[in-house]
Amino acid sequence: MRNSDDFFPLDLPHPHSSFSEYLRRSAPELLPWNDFGMRHRVDGKKLAPHGTTIVAVSYRGGVLLAGDRRGTMGNLLALRDMEKVFITDTYSAAGFAGTVGLAIEMIRLFAVELEHYEKIEGIALTFAGKANKLSKMVRDNLPAAMQDMAVVPLLVGYDLDATDPERVGRIISVDVVGGRTEERFGYAAVGSGSLFAKSALKKTYSRGIDEDRAIRVAVESLFDASEDDTATGGPDLVRGIYPTVIVVDAEGARQIPEERLVDITRELVAERSAEND
Repeated sequence: MRNSDDFFPLDLPHPHSSFSEYLRRSAPELLPWNDFGMRHRVDGKKLAPHGTTIVAVSYRGGVLLAGDRRGTMGNLLALRDMEKVFITDTYSAAGFAGTVGLAIEMIRLFAVELEHYEKIEGIALTFAGKANKLSKMVRDNLPAAMQDMAVVPLLVGYDLDATDPERVGRIISVDVVGGRTEERFGYAAVGSGSLFAKSALKKTYSRGIDEDRAIRVAVESLFDASEDDTATGGPDLVRGIYPTVIVVDAEGARQIPEERLVDITRELVAERSAEND
């Protein structure tokens, strides 16, 4: 993607705070959904890799976003170690299930939108504004979604204005047509394995848990989903492939080191091996 300075004349008197709207007028070919119309019917699931599954969990003092690493293309395992969750600004992160190429471009453009808005307006976009922006981008992708190339994101963020430490972590799910819903039960999941992940979270999650416990229940929910959903990748101890986890708290958004996830995953595997024995 080009640098924003390539599009935006510095001497423009009243610059537009929406980067995607400026792209729409100046360089529409760079928008990720521009090349997918309704002219030809295609089977998107066999045309491009698709990614599942991601989960979000709020805890006392923050919120996290976790994703498995598998990407599928029809009945093929296309990617083993893809990234599905990303830091989008200081106090937010977003992940996706759906068509990998479109989703990654959408999340990257969303991150640029947030940075561009802050530079132009001088203040960061509110969490509600971020959710509105992301839902609009998903709605613009509807023609591609009608051809099985949907993008279904999860947005999490730390609410700087919240006073209750158990309510500072916020989770927004966006459906395929751009409708957004705030999850108020403390957890959410999207993707083909979301049914099994939510079932696991329902049994292991409780309000007021700390960060360590939240990471464990998120990793365990992905583990459970991988046992019942072939599109969800479980921990691969042979290749050293483990889930990706991003936490967002008062200190900002950061990715959990892989070493910490290795320890949690090996504990889960050991526990389940002992149970089977």
